[in-house]
Amino acid sequence: MAPPQPLVDDVTAEIFLRLPPDEPEHLLRAALVCKPWLRIIRDPGFRRSYREFHGAPPLLGFLHRLMVLQGDPPARFASTTSMPEFPHPGSDGRATCPLDCRHGRVLLHMFDHGDGRPGYLVWDPVTGERHWLPPEPKEMDWLIYSAAVLCAADGCDHLDCHGGPFRVVFASAHEHKDIILASVYSSETGSWSVPVCLDNTCETYARHVLREGRATSLGFFYTPYLQPRRGTLVGDAVYFTVREGNGIVKYDLGKDRLSMIDPPTLDEFYIALMTMENNTSLGFACIQGSTLCTWSRKVDTEEEAAEWVQYRVIELEEKIPVANPVDGPFMVDFAEGLANPVGKPFVVGFAEGVGVVFFGSGVGLFTIKLSSGQVKKVDGPGKYFSVLPYMSFYLPKTGNGGRHDATDLPNNT
Repeated sequence: MAPPQPLVDDVTAEIFLRLPPDEPEHLLRAALVCKPWLRIIRDPGFRRSYREFHGAPPLLGFLHRLMVLQGDPPARFASTTSMPEFPHPGSDGRATCPLDCRHGRVLLHMFDHGDGRPGYLVWDPVTGERHWLPPEPKEMDWLIYSAAVLCAADGCDHLDCHGGPFRVVFASAHEHKDIILASVYSSETGSWSVPVCLDNTCETYARHVLREGRATSLGFFYTPYLQPRRGTLVGDAVYFTVREGNGIVKYDLGKDRLSMIDPPTLDEFYIALMTMENNTSLGFACIQGSTLCTWSRKVDTEEEAAEWVQYRVIELEEKIPVANPVDGPFMVDFAEGLANPVGKPFVVGFAEGVGVVFFGSGVGLFTIKLSSGQVKKVDGPGKYFSVLPYMSFYLPKTGNGGRHDATDLPNNT
């Protein structure tokens, strides 16, 4: 007599739970084996358990940015798994500038979205859903900018962010004033908030200006050059960086306020902010010589009392192959007055939840896991400046109209 089917299903489901989410082809292959297995994977309870079991959405791919004067990279979503690359909204030739990937969404600056007008696009690669945003407030009058997209659903654990309300935090250095501004777009109201300002009334910002400013024949000169890198969300705040001295700009969502904190090191150019310790600490990563150095800073304490603590040091010399930095070409950003040998490894991004740091070098783009030191090459050589990792669960189609499920994978699956 055959064993009771529910017992078999329970055991099978426990096995399926342990299939790695960053290799989505395994669940698809299992779903194609037989109807009982397909029924298990279709079950909403299994899918919910699968996400909870793995704890954080896997890294599925990335977009990236170049330095300011080097323009924008080709419109491309690069997959880091066996799944196909998602069709990019700019693959039809429209100019795009990728700004952020977070909570299952991608934020793009679209310089023409069909009628000749610029705007911002929030795109879900898994579902194909797209939301157009109006331009930022005129008061921003930006010289250079960055932005972050985030889920705004109450109580969301961000394991399955698809659909629902979202917000976009837009931060910029002003074109004519030595200030930084921020405004927030809400999908629920369909509008931007009144911009808030960071200026010398903030003691840390005033100290930063004095330290980094330059005296010229025309007087004191300083431009708070907000770096067009991916912002970092920690708790209820979004963090961006300013080039000179690596100043860190904090936008507090709850208080609608801008402030600045000092970094652990002032001199490195290629750095990445990170989310650490279950979203309670702000992290900072850079390469000094051939060593990856990371720091952590608690964010649930008073800012003046918080301190940076060195978190991890990893020797990269034998882990990441590099080209000869002396003979190799240079990446130059004339707005920054800096040149970096392409052959030298440099930090360009971080994937939260999975503890993965992105590095560029003269021979390719790599990831390294902070927990194990495991290195993986994910793309070829390029002039990477800021990598935007895309993280989401990608499961076989449920067959019941599920809005966020994979419908196809490469033919060899």
